[in-house]
Amino acid sequence: MSTRVSSAGMHDAAILQILAQQAKLARTQEQIASGKRVLSPADDPVATTQILDLTRARAQIEQYGKNTVAATNRLQTAESALADVGSVLQRVRELTLQAGNVTNDATALASIRTELRARVEELQGIANRRDASGDYLFSGYSAQVTPFARGATGVAYAGDQGVRQLQIGPDQTVAVSFSGQDVFLDIPEGNGTFTTAAGVHTGSGSIDVGQVTNVAAWVRGTYTVRFNAPDSWDVLDSTNTVIASGAYQSGSAISFNGAQVTISGAPAAGDTFVIAPASKESMFKTLDDLASALGANPQGPVDRSQLYTDLGSALQQIDQGLTRVLDRRADVGARLSMVDATTESRDSLDVNLAKSLSEMQDLDYAEAISRMNQQMVSLQAAQAAYTRLGQMSLFDYL
Repeated sequence: MSTRVSSAGMHDAAILQILAQQAKLARTQEQIASGKRVLSPADDPVATTQILDLTRARAQIEQYGKNTVAATNRLQTAESALADVGSVLQRVRELTLQAGNVTNDATALASIRTELRARVEELQGIANRRDASGDYLFSGYSAQVTPFARGATGVAYAGDQGVRQLQIGPDQTVAVSFSGQDVFLDIPEGNGTFTTAAGVHTGSGSIDVGQVTNVAAWVRGTYTVRFNAPDSWDVLDSTNTVIASGAYQSGSAISFNGAQVTISGAPAAGDTFVIAPASKESMFKTLDDLASALGANPQGPVDRSQLYTDLGSALQQIDQGLTRVLDRRADVGARLSMVDATTESRDSLDVNLAKSLSEMQDLDYAEAISRMNQQMVSLQAAQAAYTRLGQMSLFDYL
């Protein structure tokens, strides 16, 4: 039995063939124009899933890169601010040493005090410094809160003790801020273990900051060095029990319970010096107290000895502040090193992901152009066949 095919059916079939060849050719041309082998999930469902995963991973890496730039800029700004704090403290240290010169009169001390006040304001300005985005460097999590302001009792801190973090890799975060409490306020007093100060003071004796000579023998507590006479001393503990005694010689060490202090000058009978457990003191209080000491206008040996004691304590506190600044600058350096190492690792991962993504979705131009030429030939053949088909009507032979 034979099957008859109508002229209309042959025309439809020929047109469908032409349209199919045109669609294939258009698809290939679109691939060549975009450079992508996979243009839709229908092209390769398995590859599409992998391409989406790789693209998502690269987008995350790009965001980590932006975070890295922000972290680097903020840390570099913080390092610059800390360097400026160190410069201010170093200048204050020079002024303190200058104030200890025995030739200074009231005018010279007033001049030093004037510059010191300016340095305190400079220090506060640095402590309130912002980064490029307008966030405060030393306010903790409270990035929009001005951290330091001067009130009736001195400079107060309005920030918090938080440390902001930025994620710079899949498993890496870096701290990009500092708490002003840590940098400027919580500076160890004295030598870090105890402080020294004049108590009853009628003579011209002054005490240094002291040191711990035997940690195992040191007993934390409050002690008093009392002069029974200008040439003899006792050390009393908090219960007024004498724990050490000796003959006094200016500049000689006085030792007790693993600690050692040195008193110079000529203390009077009944003079006392107090050794107390160290706490914390802010840089601002240290400089304010120093300015007050310079404004006392010493008139005689007793006043001078008190000034020298205050200057010695201030020098110790300034050195403690400088140590804190150096420690935090070292922290910044360590953080920047970690950022650099993470950046190298992340860049290497991005190169590998880009290579895998290229293998999945990039087009083989040689194969695609060859395929396009074949499809053009097929399309031309289909068009020629359709032209011949249109000549197969009976009317063409009449």
